[in-house]
Amino acid sequence: MRIWQGVFLGFLLVPMVFGAALQANAATFSGRSSTALEWYDTADEETATPAYQYLQLNVRDLFKDGYSFKFYGRAAEDLSDEDDSVESRLYYAYLEKKEFLKNLDFRLGRQFISTTAGASIIDGLSLKYSINDTQKLRLFAGGDVKYYDGYNLKDVVDGIEFSSRFMDDSLEFGASYLQKWDDGLLAQELLGFDLDYDFQGKLWLYNELQWDVISERLSYALVGGKYRFAKPLTLRTEYLYSLPVFSSTSIYSVFAVDEYEELMAELTWRYSRSIQFFARITHEFYTDFSDADVYELGIEKLRTDGLYGYLTGIYRDDEDGQNLHGVKAYANYQFTEKFRAGAGATIDVLERDIAYYDSDDDDQSETTSTRLWVDGKYDLTKKVNLKAKYEYIESDLWDYYNRGTIRLNFTF
Repeated sequence: MRIWQGVFLGFLLVPMVFGAALQANAATFSGRSSTALEWYDTADEETATPAYQYLQLNVRDLFKDGYSFKFYGRAAEDLSDEDDSVESRLYYAYLEKKEFLKNLDFRLGRQFISTTAGASIIDGLSLKYSINDTQKLRLFAGGDVKYYDGYNLKDVVDGIEFSSRFMDDSLEFGASYLQKWDDGLLAQELLGFDLDYDFQGKLWLYNELQWDVISERLSYALVGGKYRFAKPLTLRTEYLYSLPVFSSTSIYSVFAVDEYEELMAELTWRYSRSIQFFARITHEFYTDFSDADVYELGIEKLRTDGLYGYLTGIYRDDEDGQNLHGVKAYANYQFTEKFRAGAGATIDVLERDIAYYDSDDDDQSETTSTRLWVDGKYDLTKKVNLKAKYEYIESDLWDYYNRGTIRLNFTF
Protein backbone atom coordinates (compact mmCIF):
# COMPACT_ATOMS: atom_id res chain seq x y z
CA MET A 1 0.00 0.00 0.00
CA ARG A 2 2.74 2.51 0.97
CA ILE A 3 4.59 1.82 -2.30
CA TRP A 4 1.62 2.98 -4.35
CA GLN A 5 1.13 5.97 -2.06
CA GLY A 6 4.69 7.04 -2.79
CA VAL A 7 4.33 6.46 -6.52
CA PHE A 8 1.10 8.46 -6.48
CA LEU A 9 2.83 11.31 -4.64
CA GLY A 10 5.61 11.36 -7.24
CA PHE A 11 3.31 11.29 -10.25
CA LEU A 12 1.20 13.98 -8.62
CA LEU A 13 4.12 16.31 -8.04
CA VAL A 14 5.83 15.74 -11.41
CA PRO A 15 2.98 17.11 -13.59
CA MET A 16 2.50 20.01 -11.22
CA VAL A 17 6.15 20.97 -11.48
CA PHE A 18 6.28 20.36 -15.24
CA GLY A 19 3.23 22.54 -15.70
CA ALA A 20 4.76 25.31 -13.65
CA ALA A 21 8.08 24.93 -15.43
CA LEU A 22 6.49 25.31 -18.87
CA GLN A 23 5.25 28.68 -17.75
CA ALA A 24 8.70 29.71 -16.60
CA ASN A 25 11.02 30.38 -19.51
CA ALA A 26 14.08 30.40 -17.25
CA ALA A 27 13.51 26.83 -16.01
CA THR A 28 16.23 24.34 -16.90
CA PHE A 29 15.97 20.55 -17.04
CA SER A 30 18.62 17.90 -16.49
CA GLY A 31 18.65 14.30 -15.42
CA ARG A 32 19.22 10.71 -16.32
CA SER A 33 17.10 7.89 -17.67
CA SER A 34 18.14 4.27 -17.23
CA THR A 35 16.41 1.22 -18.71
CA ALA A 36 17.57 -2.08 -17.22
CA LEU A 37 16.79 -5.74 -17.82
CA GLU A 38 17.99 -8.44 -15.41
CA TRP A 39 17.73 -12.19 -15.25
CA TYR A 40 18.62 -14.58 -12.43
CA ASP A 41 17.55 -17.86 -10.87
CA THR A 42 15.24 -17.75 -7.86
CA ALA A 43 15.25 -20.06 -4.83
CA ASP A 44 12.57 -22.12 -6.60
CA GLU A 45 14.98 -22.69 -9.51
CA GLU A 46 12.89 -20.51 -11.80
CA THR A 47 14.28 -17.69 -13.94
CA ALA A 48 13.16 -14.17 -13.08
CA THR A 49 13.48 -11.39 -15.68
CA PRO A 50 12.73 -8.07 -13.98
CA ALA A 51 12.66 -4.91 -16.09
CA TYR A 52 13.27 -1.48 -14.58
CA GLN A 53 12.82 2.06 -15.83
CA TYR A 54 14.70 4.59 -13.69
CA LEU A 55 14.28 8.35 -13.98
CA GLN A 56 16.30 11.04 -12.22
CA LEU A 57 15.07 14.57 -12.92
CA ASN A 58 16.32 17.99 -11.84
CA VAL A 59 14.31 21.12 -12.67
CA ARG A 60 15.90 24.43 -11.69
CA ASP A 61 14.74 28.05 -11.59
CA LEU A 62 11.01 27.39 -11.43
CA PHE A 63 8.62 30.36 -11.26
CA LYS A 64 11.59 32.62 -12.13
CA ASP A 65 12.31 32.76 -8.42
CA GLY A 66 14.86 30.09 -7.59
CA TYR A 67 12.57 27.14 -6.89
CA SER A 68 13.80 23.71 -7.93
CA PHE A 69 12.33 20.22 -8.11
CA LYS A 70 14.17 16.90 -7.81
CA PHE A 71 12.77 13.47 -8.60
CA TYR A 72 14.15 9.94 -8.61
CA GLY A 73 12.10 6.77 -8.97
CA ARG A 74 11.64 3.59 -10.91
CA ALA A 75 8.90 1.54 -12.49
CA ALA A 76 9.47 -2.21 -12.20
CA GLU A 77 7.89 -5.43 -13.43
CA ASP A 78 9.07 -9.05 -13.47
CA LEU A 79 8.35 -10.14 -17.03
CA SER A 80 8.42 -13.80 -15.93
CA ASP A 81 6.21 -13.19 -12.87
CA GLU A 82 8.55 -15.26 -10.66
CA ASP A 83 9.89 -12.76 -8.09
CA ASP A 84 7.36 -10.93 -5.92
CA SER A 85 10.06 -8.66 -4.47
CA VAL A 86 10.37 -6.72 -7.75
CA GLU A 87 8.55 -3.46 -7.00
CA SER A 88 8.25 0.08 -8.27
CA ARG A 89 9.81 2.63 -5.95
CA LEU A 90 9.86 6.36 -5.42
CA TYR A 91 13.19 7.30 -3.85
CA TYR A 92 12.64 11.04 -3.64
CA ALA A 93 10.43 13.77 -5.11
CA TYR A 94 10.59 17.17 -3.51
CA LEU A 95 10.25 20.88 -4.19
CA GLU A 96 12.86 23.14 -2.59
CA LYS A 97 13.71 26.80 -2.39
CA LYS A 98 16.88 28.46 -1.17
CA GLU A 99 16.29 31.72 0.73
CA PHE A 100 12.52 31.20 0.81
CA LEU A 101 12.63 33.76 3.57
CA LYS A 102 15.76 35.49 4.81
CA ASN A 103 18.28 32.77 5.75
CA LEU A 104 15.55 30.09 5.50
CA ASP A 105 15.48 27.19 3.01
CA PHE A 106 12.66 24.67 2.67
CA ARG A 107 12.20 21.25 1.10
CA LEU A 108 8.75 19.67 0.65
CA GLY A 109 7.97 16.12 -0.50
CA ARG A 110 9.63 12.71 -0.31
CA GLN A 111 13.22 13.14 0.88
CA PHE A 112 16.05 11.40 2.70
CA ILE A 113 16.79 12.69 6.19
CA SER A 114 20.16 11.76 7.65
CA THR A 115 21.40 12.80 11.08
CA THR A 116 23.65 11.23 13.70
CA ALA A 117 20.52 10.60 15.76
CA GLY A 118 18.99 8.54 12.94
CA ALA A 119 18.02 8.43 9.29
CA SER A 120 14.77 7.94 7.41
CA ILE A 121 13.00 8.53 4.11
CA ILE A 122 10.01 10.72 4.86
CA ASP A 123 7.09 12.32 3.07
CA GLY A 124 7.10 15.71 4.69
CA LEU A 125 8.78 19.09 5.21
CA SER A 126 12.28 20.11 6.25
CA LEU A 127 13.42 23.65 7.04
CA LYS A 128 17.03 24.86 7.25
CA TYR A 129 17.80 28.15 8.97
CA SER A 130 21.22 29.79 8.74
CA ILE A 131 21.82 31.53 12.06
CA ASN A 132 25.06 32.92 10.62
CA ASP A 133 27.79 31.82 8.24
CA THR A 134 28.97 29.01 10.54
CA GLN A 135 25.84 27.90 12.42
CA LYS A 136 22.78 26.22 10.92
CA LEU A 137 19.56 24.77 12.31
CA ARG A 138 17.35 22.20 10.55
CA LEU A 139 13.86 20.98 11.50
CA PHE A 140 11.95 18.18 9.78
CA ALA A 141 8.72 16.22 10.12
CA GLY A 142 6.82 13.70 8.01
CA GLY A 143 5.65 10.14 7.57
CA ASP A 144 8.25 7.35 7.65
CA VAL A 145 8.06 5.79 4.17
CA LYS A 146 9.43 2.43 5.31
CA TYR A 147 7.09 1.78 8.21
CA TYR A 148 3.90 3.76 8.01
CA ASP A 149 0.75 2.28 6.45
CA GLY A 150 -0.94 5.55 5.56
CA TYR A 151 -0.78 9.32 5.84
CA ASN A 152 -1.67 9.53 9.51
CA LEU A 153 -0.62 12.26 11.93
CA LYS A 154 -0.16 9.54 14.55
CA ASP A 155 2.66 7.92 12.50
CA VAL A 156 5.36 10.53 11.96
CA VAL A 157 9.09 11.14 12.17
CA ASP A 158 10.30 14.51 13.44
CA GLY A 159 13.49 16.01 14.69
CA ILE A 160 15.97 18.85 14.84
CA GLU A 161 19.64 19.20 13.92
CA PHE A 162 22.18 21.88 14.84
CA SER A 163 25.57 22.22 13.14
CA SER A 164 28.41 24.64 13.66
CA ARG A 165 31.97 25.29 12.46
CA PHE A 166 34.79 26.76 14.53
CA MET A 167 38.50 27.62 14.25
CA ASP A 168 38.46 28.66 10.58
CA ASP A 169 36.27 25.66 9.67
CA SER A 170 38.81 23.12 10.99
CA LEU A 171 36.42 22.04 13.77
CA GLU A 172 32.84 20.95 13.03
CA PHE A 173 30.25 20.07 15.67
CA GLY A 174 26.75 18.68 15.30
CA ALA A 175 23.90 17.75 17.62
CA SER A 176 20.61 16.17 16.58
CA TYR A 177 17.38 14.80 18.01
CA LEU A 178 14.97 12.40 16.30
CA GLN A 179 11.75 10.71 17.38
CA LYS A 180 9.41 8.25 15.67
CA TRP A 181 5.73 7.84 16.52
CA ASP A 182 3.67 4.69 15.95
CA ASP A 183 -0.10 5.09 16.19
CA GLY A 184 0.32 8.02 18.54
CA LEU A 185 2.87 6.25 20.76
CA LEU A 186 6.51 7.30 21.03
CA ALA A 187 8.37 4.40 19.39
CA GLN A 188 11.93 5.77 19.22
CA GLU A 189 13.69 8.75 20.77
CA LEU A 190 17.34 9.28 19.90
CA LEU A 191 20.05 11.88 20.50
CA GLY A 192 23.09 12.27 18.27
CA PHE A 193 26.41 14.09 18.56
CA ASP A 194 29.23 14.32 16.02
CA LEU A 195 32.59 16.07 15.95
CA ASP A 196 35.21 16.48 13.19
CA TYR A 197 38.61 18.10 13.61
CA ASP A 198 41.18 18.62 10.86
CA PHE A 199 44.60 19.76 12.10
CA GLN A 200 46.72 21.34 9.37
CA GLY A 201 45.64 18.75 6.81
CA LYS A 202 47.68 16.01 8.50
CA LEU A 203 45.58 14.83 11.43
CA TRP A 204 41.83 14.19 11.14
CA LEU A 205 39.83 13.20 14.24
CA TYR A 206 36.14 12.31 14.08
CA ASN A 207 33.40 10.73 16.16
CA GLU A 208 29.67 9.96 16.09
CA LEU A 209 27.60 9.11 19.17
CA GLN A 210 23.95 8.04 19.38
CA TRP A 211 22.02 7.82 22.66
CA ASP A 212 18.77 5.84 23.02
CA VAL A 213 16.68 8.06 25.29
CA ILE A 214 13.90 5.52 25.93
CA SER A 215 16.28 2.70 26.92
CA GLU A 216 18.73 5.14 28.56
CA ARG A 217 21.83 3.62 26.96
CA LEU A 218 24.42 4.26 24.28
CA SER A 219 23.31 2.68 21.01
CA TYR A 220 26.08 3.65 18.59
CA ALA A 221 29.58 5.08 18.76
CA LEU A 222 32.26 5.62 16.14
CA VAL A 223 35.55 7.18 17.18
CA GLY A 224 38.41 7.44 14.73
CA GLY A 225 41.51 9.22 13.59
CA LYS A 226 43.54 9.50 10.41
CA TYR A 227 47.15 10.70 10.25
CA ARG A 228 49.03 11.57 7.07
CA PHE A 229 52.78 11.06 7.45
CA ALA A 230 55.33 13.20 5.62
CA LYS A 231 56.11 10.16 3.48
CA PRO A 232 53.32 8.57 1.36
CA LEU A 233 51.89 6.71 4.39
CA THR A 234 48.47 7.16 6.01
CA LEU A 235 47.42 5.54 9.28
CA ARG A 236 43.74 5.25 10.20
CA THR A 237 42.27 3.80 13.40
CA GLU A 238 38.63 3.34 14.38
CA TYR A 239 36.59 2.07 17.30
CA LEU A 240 33.00 0.98 16.61
CA TYR A 241 30.26 0.19 19.12
CA SER A 242 26.75 -0.87 18.10
CA LEU A 243 23.64 -1.95 19.98
CA PRO A 244 20.37 -2.54 18.07
CA VAL A 245 17.52 -0.10 18.68
CA PHE A 246 14.01 -1.52 18.30
CA SER A 247 10.76 0.36 18.34
CA SER A 248 9.22 0.47 21.81
CA THR A 249 5.96 -0.73 20.22
CA SER A 250 7.66 -3.81 18.73
CA ILE A 251 7.72 -7.21 20.43
CA TYR A 252 11.47 -7.35 19.76
CA SER A 253 12.03 -4.51 22.25
CA VAL A 254 11.51 -6.92 25.17
CA PHE A 255 14.25 -9.32 24.06
CA ALA A 256 17.84 -8.99 25.22
CA VAL A 257 20.30 -8.00 22.50
CA ASP A 258 24.07 -8.27 22.38
CA GLU A 259 26.34 -5.34 21.79
CA TYR A 260 29.02 -5.47 19.12
CA GLU A 261 32.43 -3.80 19.21
CA GLU A 262 35.41 -3.68 16.91
CA LEU A 263 38.78 -1.98 16.85
CA MET A 264 40.46 -1.39 13.50
CA ALA A 265 43.83 -0.11 12.30
CA GLU A 266 44.69 0.48 8.63
CA LEU A 267 47.95 1.52 6.98
CA THR A 268 47.93 2.83 3.39
CA TRP A 269 51.12 3.23 1.33
CA ARG A 270 50.92 5.36 -1.81
CA TYR A 271 53.67 3.67 -3.83
CA SER A 272 53.17 5.89 -6.88
CA ARG A 273 50.58 8.16 -8.42
CA SER A 274 48.65 5.13 -9.68
CA ILE A 275 49.46 2.31 -7.23
CA GLN A 276 48.72 2.03 -3.53
CA PHE A 277 48.92 -0.79 -0.96
CA PHE A 278 46.93 -1.23 2.24
CA ALA A 279 47.05 -3.48 5.30
CA ARG A 280 44.16 -3.66 7.77
CA ILE A 281 43.59 -5.53 11.03
CA THR A 282 40.25 -5.61 12.85
CA HIS A 283 39.61 -7.09 16.28
CA GLU A 284 35.94 -8.10 16.75
CA PHE A 285 34.56 -8.21 20.30
CA TYR A 286 31.63 -10.52 21.12
CA THR A 287 29.65 -11.00 24.31
CA ASP A 288 28.72 -14.69 24.12
CA PHE A 289 31.43 -15.90 21.73
CA SER A 290 35.17 -15.72 21.44
CA ASP A 291 36.69 -12.61 19.91
CA ALA A 292 38.02 -12.78 16.37
CA ASP A 293 40.75 -11.08 14.34
CA VAL A 294 40.39 -10.17 10.68
CA TYR A 295 43.48 -9.50 8.56
CA GLU A 296 43.28 -7.84 5.12
CA LEU A 297 46.02 -7.05 2.63
CA GLY A 298 45.54 -5.47 -0.77
CA ILE A 299 46.82 -3.48 -3.72
CA GLU A 300 44.89 -1.07 -5.93
CA LYS A 301 45.78 0.27 -9.37
CA LEU A 302 44.10 3.66 -9.86
CA ARG A 303 42.87 4.62 -13.32
CA THR A 304 45.59 7.07 -14.33
CA ASP A 305 45.76 5.39 -17.74
CA GLY A 306 43.65 2.70 -19.37
CA LEU A 307 43.94 0.14 -16.54
CA TYR A 308 42.14 -0.04 -13.20
CA GLY A 309 42.14 -2.97 -10.79
CA TYR A 310 42.58 -4.33 -7.28
CA LEU A 311 43.61 -7.52 -5.46
CA THR A 312 42.62 -8.13 -1.84
CA GLY A 313 43.19 -11.06 0.49
CA ILE A 314 41.37 -11.67 3.78
CA TYR A 315 41.83 -14.07 6.69
CA ARG A 316 39.56 -14.31 9.76
CA ASP A 317 40.89 -16.13 12.83
CA ASP A 318 38.23 -17.23 15.33
CA GLU A 319 38.97 -19.38 18.40
CA ASP A 320 35.43 -20.79 18.21
CA GLY A 321 36.31 -22.37 14.88
CA GLN A 322 34.55 -19.94 12.53
CA ASN A 323 37.57 -19.23 10.34
CA LEU A 324 37.43 -17.70 6.88
CA HIS A 325 39.96 -16.95 4.17
CA GLY A 326 39.34 -15.51 0.77
CA VAL A 327 40.47 -13.35 -2.11
CA LYS A 328 38.84 -10.63 -4.23
CA ALA A 329 40.25 -9.43 -7.56
CA TYR A 330 39.10 -7.16 -10.38
CA ALA A 331 40.66 -5.63 -13.50
CA ASN A 332 39.13 -3.20 -15.96
CA TYR A 333 40.74 -1.83 -19.13
CA GLN A 334 39.83 1.02 -21.48
CA PHE A 335 40.29 -0.73 -24.84
CA THR A 336 39.12 2.20 -26.98
CA GLU A 337 37.82 5.69 -26.38
CA LYS A 338 34.28 4.33 -26.26
CA PHE A 339 34.67 0.80 -24.88
CA ARG A 340 36.00 -0.62 -21.64
CA ALA A 341 35.53 -4.02 -20.03
CA GLY A 342 36.59 -5.91 -16.94
CA ALA A 343 36.53 -9.21 -15.09
CA GLY A 344 36.50 -10.06 -11.41
CA ALA A 345 36.32 -12.86 -8.88
CA THR A 346 35.49 -13.30 -5.21
CA ILE A 347 36.31 -16.62 -3.53
CA ASP A 348 35.65 -17.25 0.17
CA VAL A 349 36.27 -20.43 2.16
CA LEU A 350 34.46 -20.75 5.51
CA GLU A 351 35.81 -23.38 7.91
CA ARG A 352 33.64 -24.36 10.87
CA ASP A 353 34.31 -26.73 13.75
CA ILE A 354 31.17 -28.74 14.48
CA ALA A 355 30.62 -30.83 17.64
CA TYR A 356 27.11 -32.30 17.75
CA TYR A 357 25.37 -32.68 21.14
CA ASP A 358 28.38 -31.14 22.92
CA SER A 359 30.51 -34.17 22.10
CA ASP A 360 34.29 -34.10 21.86
CA ASP A 361 34.26 -34.87 18.12
CA ASP A 362 36.42 -32.48 16.17
CA ASP A 363 34.34 -32.45 13.01
CA GLN A 364 35.00 -29.68 10.53
CA SER A 365 32.80 -28.30 7.78
CA GLU A 366 34.25 -26.35 4.87
CA THR A 367 32.13 -24.26 2.50
CA THR A 368 33.50 -22.50 -0.57
CA SER A 369 31.59 -19.63 -2.15
CA THR A 370 32.60 -18.35 -5.59
CA ARG A 371 31.46 -15.33 -7.55
CA LEU A 372 32.85 -14.65 -11.03
CA TRP A 373 31.80 -11.78 -13.26
CA VAL A 374 32.55 -9.84 -16.41
CA ASP A 375 31.29 -6.37 -17.23
CA GLY A 376 31.55 -3.78 -19.94
CA LYS A 377 30.54 -0.29 -20.98
CA TYR A 378 30.15 1.17 -24.46
CA ASP A 379 29.55 4.88 -25.09
CA LEU A 380 27.13 5.20 -27.99
CA THR A 381 27.34 8.99 -27.74
CA LYS A 382 28.56 11.45 -25.12
CA LYS A 383 25.17 11.20 -23.42
CA VAL A 384 24.13 7.61 -24.13
CA ASN A 385 25.95 4.48 -22.98
CA LEU A 386 25.24 0.78 -22.72
CA LYS A 387 26.38 -1.30 -19.72
CA ALA A 388 26.29 -5.07 -19.31
CA LYS A 389 27.29 -7.48 -16.55
CA TYR A 390 27.22 -11.27 -16.26
CA GLU A 391 27.79 -13.12 -12.96
CA TYR A 392 28.29 -16.77 -12.06
CA ILE A 393 27.65 -17.53 -8.37
CA GLU A 394 28.41 -20.93 -6.87
CA SER A 395 28.45 -22.36 -3.35
CA ASP A 396 29.02 -25.80 -1.85
CA LEU A 397 25.79 -25.22 0.06
CA TRP A 398 23.49 -23.70 -2.59
CA ASP A 399 24.84 -25.07 -5.90
CA TYR A 400 25.11 -22.31 -8.56
CA TYR A 401 23.09 -19.78 -10.52
CA ASN A 402 23.63 -17.10 -13.16
CA ARG A 403 22.80 -13.43 -13.07
CA GLY A 404 22.90 -10.86 -15.87
CA THR A 405 22.13 -7.19 -16.34
CA ILE A 406 21.85 -4.98 -19.41
CA ARG A 407 21.40 -1.25 -18.83
CA LEU A 408 20.89 1.62 -21.27
CA ASN A 409 21.67 5.04 -19.76
CA PHE A 410 20.74 8.41 -21.20
CA THR A 411 21.85 11.72 -19.69
CA PHE A 412 20.05 14.92 -20.59
